[in-house]
Amino acid sequence: MKMNTKKEWVGALRGALSDQQVSVNETILEQHSKDESYHAASTPDVVVFPISTEQVSAVMKIATEYEVPVVPFGVGSSLEGHTIPYDHGITIDFSQMNKVLEVRAEDFLVRVQPGVTRSQLNKELKKHGLFFSVDPGADATLGGMAATNASGTTSVKYGVMRDQVRDLEVVLADGTVIHTGNLAAKSSSGYHLNSLFVGSEGTLGCFTELTLRVYGIPEFIMAARSSFPTVDDAVGAVVGILQAGIPIARVELVDEPSMKQVNLHSDTSYKEQPTLFLEFHGNAAGLKQDVDFMKEIVAEFQCEEIEFETDNAARVQLWEARHNLAYAYVHGYPGKKLMVTDVCVPISELAGAIRYAREELDAMALIGGIVGHVGDGNFHVLLMIDMNDEEEKTKADELNEKIVMYAIERGGTCTGEHGVGIGKQKYQEKEHGKALLVMGKIKQALDPLTLLNPNKILNTKS
Repeated sequence: MKMNTKKEWVGALRGALSDQQVSVNETILEQHSKDESYHAASTPDVVVFPISTEQVSAVMKIATEYEVPVVPFGVGSSLEGHTIPYDHGITIDFSQMNKVLEVRAEDFLVRVQPGVTRSQLNKELKKHGLFFSVDPGADATLGGMAATNASGTTSVKYGVMRDQVRDLEVVLADGTVIHTGNLAAKSSSGYHLNSLFVGSEGTLGCFTELTLRVYGIPEFIMAARSSFPTVDDAVGAVVGILQAGIPIARVELVDEPSMKQVNLHSDTSYKEQPTLFLEFHGNAAGLKQDVDFMKEIVAEFQCEEIEFETDNAARVQLWEARHNLAYAYVHGYPGKKLMVTDVCVPISELAGAIRYAREELDAMALIGGIVGHVGDGNFHVLLMIDMNDEEEKTKADELNEKIVMYAIERGGTCTGEHGVGIGKQKYQEKEHGKALLVMGKIKQALDPLTLLNPNKILNTKS
């Protein structure tokens, strides 16, 4: 950072925006010092609230001139410290850039600002008989979801965030504004910049508009809950369903300890065994055939109970129980902090990976459950940790590392959807090898002063 006084560059920000859009209020700074993760907090020097692309560009030009670090911020729901400003500087809060700019219903596209949340978008799209498919559980902003390449429960059918992005408007480190794509359904023109920027976690640029793919609301939706004697049986059933080509929209695994936590928190009486939460989208006649076939498959894997829900309220209750599982653990263990692991493996390795995670979890005598978007090989261990207990924290870190190494050694990844941030940075070389050097060159080319979310994904301090 240049030897400029904070007063100088904060004054420049106030000149480019307004006094109301530039805050050094201690409460505001503290609110932007953390995310939903267990990583240590760190406050920015200032938080700005732009309302346009032009203002974001102006902020970046000032940051470049004074060599001040910049961290983009949505709602702070990230899980690996992505938005924590360890180098202080400027946090750009995109909450005021929250407009749905255009719905192109005939093209199945929508153009939004980055501060629009998932639920806000779906409320608007419902008027057009459309919906946005990516559902990470948290009501995150679309800019943040693109920054981490979020996915969630519906990715098995509709794909992850990267699959939905048709175009991004991006403000680069020097304030230049670019577009990464177009409105066409496909293109063979040039490098695929959409894929480069999606998942870049604010290290290459700030998103100011997103053009996203949307879908027609299914004619008929059916949810199901099925329980099995073992996790291996449950995963085997998922593989069987996928191999049969049944168009399943969601398939989530919740292990036995987590089902107990679900019942305690949601006041339900579900069977406390490894359980699959499933959902099917389509038309009534077609789904009846698919469900009949699915029943035959799960029976081959010792399915002990299966219940279906077509009523909207009942389906919502079922999925709320799954989505609220993290909070069920948090509320069930007051005084402890939630730590969530996140790996993705080839489907053929999934049962072994989950079994390994449970064995290590039990061997270390840690409190936690296992859940996963098993249709695409992604699973999480939900750990409840006493952050004042150094031994427990060390055990949790060891467990996380064991699970990550198990995944990478079997052709998987250290993060399926939460992103790298600072928590998974140390595994990047192991996973990517020499390709990490290419990533470093891209970062250097687009952000030569390493001002954009420094020391996230890549170690820019070494």
